[in-house]
Amino acid sequence: MKRLLIVWHSRTGAARDMAEAAARGAAGEPGVETRLLAVDEAGPENLLEADGYLFVGPENLAALSGEMKAFLDRCYYPVLERLNGRPYAHMVAAGSDGTGAARQLARIATGWRLKPIAEPLIVITHAQTPEAILAAKSLDGAALAACEELGAALAAGLAMGVF
Repeated sequence: MKRLLIVWHSRTGAARDMAEAAARGAAGEPGVETRLLAVDEAGPENLLEADGYLFVGPENLAALSGEMKAFLDRCYYPVLERLNGRPYAHMVAAGSDGTGAARQLARIATGWRLKPIAEPLIVITHAQTPEAILAAKSLDGAALAACEELGAALAAGLAMGVF
């Protein structure tokens, strides 16, 4: 049995919905156990137990959210040189860009020697005012379908041993 770990953080619901959609996509893959954990529930042991990863969170001020960065910081050295070659993907909920968070996570994943299996999936919410940025988010069906597809593809690749 292969294990897919989806680690997420969300302030307004968008990234949580993205992570849940990816988990739904992955759930139908025989031979793959999917575990969905919020960043405050996840730790180095969860990374070590998994065969592949999906990291999901918002971009805040052109970077990973503080909570996602704190998770990666507290796990970085305990798992260094122990995850080499494992596959990962990344999804970002962003108001206007998302590439800053994607670059930051890619650098951390490179340090862990993880293998990216897809380009980062960035969902733009177009929230630009303080009120819109802080408001609860609802994503459209197309965005959630893309998240489901990425979760399904990661799980399928794990099941087939192509990653």
